[in-house]
Amino acid sequence: MNDDRPATSGGILPAQAIAALTERGAIRPASAYAPDQIQPASLDLRLGARAYRVRTSFLPGSGRSVAACVEAFSLHEIDLTRSAVLETGCVYIAELQEALALPESLSASANPKSSTGRIDVFTRVITDRASAFDQIETGYRGPLYAEISPRTFPVRVRTGSRLSQIRFRQGDPRLKEADLAALHARDPLVDAAAVSLQGGVPVSVDLAGFDGLIGYRGKRHTGLIDVDRPRGHRTRDFWEPLPADGSRTLILDPGQFYILASKEAVRVPADHAAEMVPFDPLVGEFRVHYAGFFDPGFGLSEAGGAGARAVLEVRSRDVPFLLEDGQIVGRLVYERMLERPATLYGTGAGSNYQAQGLKLSKHFGGEADAAPSV
Repeated sequence: MNDDRPATSGGILPAQAIAALTERGAIRPASAYAPDQIQPASLDLRLGARAYRVRTSFLPGSGRSVAACVEAFSLHEIDLTRSAVLETGCVYIAELQEALALPESLSASANPKSSTGRIDVFTRVITDRASAFDQIETGYRGPLYAEISPRTFPVRVRTGSRLSQIRFRQGDPRLKEADLAALHARDPLVDAAAVSLQGGVPVSVDLAGFDGLIGYRGKRHTGLIDVDRPRGHRTRDFWEPLPADGSRTLILDPGQFYILASKEAVRVPADHAAEMVPFDPLVGEFRVHYAGFFDPGFGLSEAGGAGARAVLEVRSRDVPFLLEDGQIVGRLVYERMLERPATLYGTGAGSNYQAQGLKLSKHFGGEADAAPSV
């Protein structure tokens, strides 16, 4: 525990506290957790046995359950125990294996996992009576569901696939500007010389290039991505590399999906967690970073992450938009941990993106990218 923190400030629950919540019945999994399901500051959520193709996205609102909305809007039911293909441009609601019975002192929020955001699968967690996506009110008791909408690539999923993650918090642990400045002075959060910390730590885009590339653009009309097959897909089948041409600019085409990287190396101290603000209307008509959670230890040299960049999942909205090298595209907000996690990001299973630069999701590379034998 950080003794310098006011006792009333609360914090994000670490892995050991998430395990304790499960033992007390506040988290109710349908089956035993996978070995790497509990992360340093979050819990991966698993798809259940059924999903539904629905004709519209929705929020239940006060007094309605998700099940009632699914009954009203469902087109057909999908058996996930046999695996299923989710098509681009469609909306699905899937049961999740984890249900909650939170104490009144705890709330939660959800985000897509990094690997989900990097393949442009838009997913949000919904609860009964919810008036906002990805937000779980204090004391919530009930099931969890995932809204899933693949945008660029069709995907294959099944019971147990993990697309989302959830964080539990006590009180309001988000750092105010003065506290953020003190933390940055003590433990630099980015390697920029001078930063304005109003609204969080600014993150800019690197269009100078990484080994001759500034990023990747998703191809259209591709084959399937199996979300449970790491390193099982060929990069060239799904991505168009974007070479650095010296201009240090990139015009985002409407409807296209891009993988870019931050200019700054990002650090998350062991006693804090961070989240990328996904879209700021003041910086342009585009969305950046669907998957916003950064765990304690991300980018720390002692956890093997020196020089880790934030990978940016970027989609332009209705008009072409010019990005320039060094342009601010988002902000990181930092929150206190309730206590230091037993294991930091980068030192345990499931740490796929420690010390990353410009990096695609874990689904690409390996033998799938090897040159064919002749």
